[in-house]
Amino acid sequence: MSTPAPRPRPGKGPRAAEAIFDATLRLLAERGYAGLAIEAVAQEAGVNKTTIYRWWPSKAALLRAALLRARVLDIEVPDTGSLRGDLIALTEQVAALVTGVRTRAVVRALASGTGPADDDLAALARDFFADRFAREQPVFERAAARGELPPGADPKLLLDLITGAVWVRAALRNEPVPPGFAAAVVDAVLPAGCGG
Repeated sequence: MSTPAPRPRPGKGPRAAEAIFDATLRLLAERGYAGLAIEAVAQEAGVNKTTIYRWWPSKAALLRAALLRARVLDIEVPDTGSLRGDLIALTEQVAALVTGVRTRAVVRALASGTGPADDDLAALARDFFADRFAREQPVFERAAARGELPPGADPKLLLDLITGAVWVRAALRNEPVPPGFAAAVVDAVLPAGCGG
């Protein structure tokens, strides 16, 4: 995983950073990566563009920071006491991100890179998903310590299968994610005898 995005200087205020992140993500959703401009972000966030450039030297650096640090895209790593419970809780959070009013356009824009012009966006998407996978590791570490995962189990494959079902249902098919969907997917994917 690449180095963490720079954090705002302590004296500059987390509220300003969050406003900048919100504006960045909103404009990404509205205009796509090619149409995202630091000047427009500054105007939306109510800050001077030099303030943004002082913290983030490029559009890619700004968007990376927004993707990794914005509260609206944050996840809470669950600790329910079982792998099954943790995976259901994680899947419900993914469903909320993919379908949420404030987030669905952002996550769809993030996944939309299709060619050389979108190479920066594709790299940022890889950073975003690598960051989320790193944050989710405690779920699998605890499950292994409880004996819920067999040796050689592939946590990334489990997550790809489980969260991929959410993406297919919500983003590709544009269908609602019904109540109980997370539990049904986890139960379909989790190997027999795993998860408690």
